Amino acid sequence: MNPSKTSDAQAGKISVAEFNRLLASHHPFASVLEIETLEIGPGQALLRLPDRSSHQRLGGIVAGPMLMGLADVALYAAILGATGNSEAVTASLSMNFLRKAPPGGILARATILKTGRLAAGEVLLVPAAGGDPVAQAISTWSLPRTAAAS
Repeated sequence: MNPSKTSDAQAGKISVAEFNRLLASHHPFASVLEIETLEIGPGQALLRLPDRSSHQRLGGIVAGPMLMGLADVALYAAILGATGNSEAVTASLSMNFLRKAPPGGILARATILKTGRLAAGEVLLVPAAGGDPVAQAISTWSLPRTAAAS
């Protein structure tokens, strides 16, 4: 998805800048991972976990909890891109670790498969330098009614 080529019909319900402000004001824990939001569209998002030694575990591989955090934030971005509902919360998150995540940045491409009162999505995590996927997450989210929708 190239933001410069995205028409209004393809735009998500939240911009990258709005999402970053929301994370900073309501989810400051996300800053610990230093995740970069690259793209948000309707039901999809692309985020990057930067290359940091603090993200690695023994052996120099990216630690599983860092990948799980990246996956969760990427899915939250995709949910907001699809629904605009910032009250969404993770109901379940299942990780499949496919191979060791080499040192370096990790890209997370999240896609929402279903929205409603509950939403479901998946995210694929791949090394930013290229290569095979290192993990896959499947998640469901609760989408409470917002005050405006009540």
